[in-house]
Amino acid sequence: MSELSRLDLNILDAVAQLHETPKGAYNIRKNAAGISRRSTENIIIQPKQNKPGIDIIIRENTKNESVHIPVIITETGVNDLVYNDFYIGDNSDVLIVAGCGIHNSGGEKSEHDGIHIFHIGKNARVKYVEKHYAEGQGTGEKVLNPTTEIYMDKNSYCEMEMVQIKGVDSTIRETSAHLKAGAALIILERLMTHGKQSARSNMVINLDEEDSSAQIISRSVAKDFSEQVFYPKAVGNSRCKAHVQCDSIIMDQAKIRSIPEISANHRDAEIIHEAAIGRINNDQLLKLQTLGLSENESEQIIISCFLK
Repeated sequence: MSELSRLDLNILDAVAQLHETPKGAYNIRKNAAGISRRSTENIIIQPKQNKPGIDIIIRENTKNESVHIPVIITETGVNDLVYNDFYIGDNSDVLIVAGCGIHNSGGEKSEHDGIHIFHIGKNARVKYVEKHYAEGQGTGEKVLNPTTEIYMDKNSYCEMEMVQIKGVDSTIRETSAHLKAGAALIILERLMTHGKQSARSNMVINLDEEDSSAQIISRSVAKDFSEQVFYPKAVGNSRCKAHVQCDSIIMDQAKIRSIPEISANHRDAEIIHEAAIGRINNDQLLKLQTLGLSENESEQIIISCFLK
């Protein structure tokens, strides 16, 4: 990673907590081009031949290994579209760290659209972490539009942590999943908007076979004049269990719409949804202020704890 600038390293730290070359497999993409890549014996990363992106192939029975695939954009006017496919072998147990950071100090829009497709094998376990972040004093927009498709084989487990830290002017997040028998999916989505930013998250989770389960937790904070729309949907097509929960803090002149939907196509489908939107609790603010914190400091602590 010696070819990376201080700015590059700061962005990598924000989205992937990378301070040095990862020990395992990795692929670093900068300004719409791959700049550094390494495979391991059990995790092979290879570029696609007919479109931008990579295939990440994780061999069967791979345990306690990780792969990092961060993206950074540091120029104005970049429009980056990438297709990444993950093939996770049976009985494996791996950590995948993705994420994208944009620094745009110019006057043109910089955008990254990442399309990730996961094929998770039988009895495999996956922890996936994706963080989005943007910065820069330019007038050009900073746009991130992730698409995530998940196909889970029997008795597999997948936990996805999908976070938008700050600074993203516009995002449309599309997530879909299909679960076979005994598969379990957990999605934790955390998002913050400010200024005039907008965010929309569409999610459809299909529980297709018996004893599959899903838990969707969405937490967000909207400040200033920003707008958010959440549309998570759980579809029970067999004997299954699902829980959809959306909690949001609204501040200033922001707007939030939360539209959880549940659909049962089988008599033994058990699906629950909850949604709540509200402002910061005044009692919590007062308690922190009695400890000597300012109102702004108190708000930041409450927001930070809420989004953990």
